[in-house]
Amino acid sequence: MTKQFYSILGNSQKLDGGAMFGNAPKALWQRWVEVDEQNRIDLVCRALLVKDGDKNLLFETGIGAFFEPKFKDRYGVQEDEHVLLQSLADAGVSHEDIDILVLSHLHFDHAGGLLSKWQEDKEPELLFPNAEFIIGKEAWERANNPHPRDKASFIPGLTDLIEQTGRLHLIEGEHSALLGDDYRFFVSNGHTPGMLLTEITTEQGPVVFAADLIPGVPWVHLPITMGYDRFPENLIEEKKLLLDRLIEENGQLYFTHDPETCLGKVTKDEKGRFTTEENLKHLVNRVM
Repeated sequence: MTKQFYSILGNSQKLDGGAMFGNAPKALWQRWVEVDEQNRIDLVCRALLVKDGDKNLLFETGIGAFFEPKFKDRYGVQEDEHVLLQSLADAGVSHEDIDILVLSHLHFDHAGGLLSKWQEDKEPELLFPNAEFIIGKEAWERANNPHPRDKASFIPGLTDLIEQTGRLHLIEGEHSALLGDDYRFFVSNGHTPGMLLTEITTEQGPVVFAADLIPGVPWVHLPITMGYDRFPENLIEEKKLLLDRLIEENGQLYFTHDPETCLGKVTKDEKGRFTTEENLKHLVNRVM
């Protein structure tokens, strides 16, 4: 069955370029991105909406607008409004219309959009009242028991709110009965333990929601990792296995953080380095 794909922008960020490119020198990575006076680069927090038959599926929710002002400034969140909700409306749905919500992991820049926007003296509320939540079991456990190094990446109390809905589904295998065989899961541990990646079968070949394994086109280049990655060498090995396979299968990557590209076909350049071609900035009712 064909599916309709929509790229869904959430709130955007500016983060330190050095942190985003790990041990790569600025002399290299500044060729690929523009840098502001604080050494920050522009990033988006992009979700993916798939209309599959009578089901509305949403992959991640971006950073949202839940941060109070001091943390909003610290993490470079640009907009005050909950941009994700407007982007969903532009695609013809609301958060109440989402049937299944897949979260690769629960870092705030991928799961913060689950919450309502910040209001003084009021706790954010969980949105998506009709969605079934799909999360990898290991990623769920990590969010509940984070390491001191990444504890600040998780939203206090979010797992409690999700669990209280009674609509939580923890994934341990490759498939979920909620989604069927066109959606296959595999785990990546390089960025954070248990990160759940989704491969979607389409008529044009597989599309992999790359999450933070490959957050944008510059990170397709094999040695490029982020300072936020817990196990960079493992991540590079995971990345190579995935990219080799996608080339064989005519596959594409969907990027969560790249301001210029949401979808690209995996290929190699004249020097044998992984890259992408046929890059698209937006998807609007793209049938695949």
